[in-house]
Amino acid sequence: MTTVTVKTKSRMSTLSLVYCGMFASLMMIGANITAFAPFLVVGGVPITLQTFFAVLSGLLLGSRLGAISMIVYMCIGLAGAPVFAKFSGGFGSVISPTFGFIVSFIFVAYIAGKIVERNNKLHSYIIAALVAMTVNYVFGTNWMYAAYKLWAAAPDVFTYKVAWLWMMPPLPKDILLSILAGVFGHRMYKVLKVRR
Repeated sequence: MTTVTVKTKSRMSTLSLVYCGMFASLMMIGANITAFAPFLVVGGVPITLQTFFAVLSGLLLGSRLGAISMIVYMCIGLAGAPVFAKFSGGFGSVISPTFGFIVSFIFVAYIAGKIVERNNKLHSYIIAALVAMTVNYVFGTNWMYAAYKLWAAAPDVFTYKVAWLWMMPPLPKDILLSILAGVFGHRMYKVLKVRR
């Protein structure tokens, strides 16, 4: 009986690692989707799927594993693999004004997962996705503003308002994708629940 229990725990642990690796890989693809589909650049603003996959990782894997998968993604990029947007990577990415968005994906996954762990209804999944997306925008935009003001040599016309205006073009896309992540996450949750 003890042997069976150990095997089950080991299997679940392996499956968890696979899921974390899968979502880290999806983030790598989502960061550079415009390289594969150039038509996804609207008005000079690339439409990435990072927020979508970060939200989805929390919804499907839960708060802990979702956050771990985003930490894995960030660490792979910091180690030098070109997995961040525009195929960038390396420890130097930390000083990039947009690095705050990469850090925020950890919180995005954790918060989305925490909300649905308490309530697994469809509306909770959609609310979790939208709240997590909001965290992404607030954390990332504030980091970007601070970075430009403190070390990235922003032009004189750059203000807090301008930082938020830069975020307006991708906002409708991220709202729509977050709602889709909520709906898709809820449907996948029911499928995964049946198979467990």
